[in-house]
Amino acid sequence: MSGQSSTAGDAGVAGGRPGTVSRAVLSLGSNLGDPLGLLTAAVRSLAPVLRAVSSVYRTPPWGPVRQGDFLNLVAIVSADGVDAGEWWRRCQQLECAAHRERLQRWGPRTLDADVIAVTVTRGDGVTEPVCSDDPELILPHPLAAERAFVLLPWAEIEPEAELPGHGRIADLLAGLDTSGIERVGSVAR
Repeated sequence: MSGQSSTAGDAGVAGGRPGTVSRAVLSLGSNLGDPLGLLTAAVRSLAPVLRAVSSVYRTPPWGPVRQGDFLNLVAIVSADGVDAGEWWRRCQQLECAAHRERLQRWGPRTLDADVIAVTVTRGDGVTEPVCSDDPELILPHPLAAERAFVLLPWAEIEPEAELPGHGRIADLLAGLDTSGIERVGSVAR
């Protein structure tokens, strides 16, 4: 990652400093192979840093490619001294473990793992969002405010959450079409 990353009010900081706790909202989805099994494996691999995981939702595909429905969930992770780039690398590792192939933008996939938002809490207790304009990891995720398949599972586990720069996720959800999205179960942790 080579672009600008910062926390609000502290240019150049992307979390990861000793004494800071980094917290990330991750969106995981799958519509190839065994989607529930792939999501379960991804969540289990996050176990050491996992703080919360939503139910699994069946959602229509997003984007211009015709394909089968997805299973999606949101996971909240946190760790001391981890920066936003490390959360992105962990998502890439999850996709690699699921044998993800990038054949078509917005096409079907074994696993899609996205970093939606990251915050850091400094030693003095102040929590700030991490913002990044790096093309590899734009934070907060530039399309999250438009994606009910991200916001609905996130709202389940954090009803009062806010997407930095966009407002409360409950308010964002009120303006989105959630028809066709249904809770279908959970992953075995």
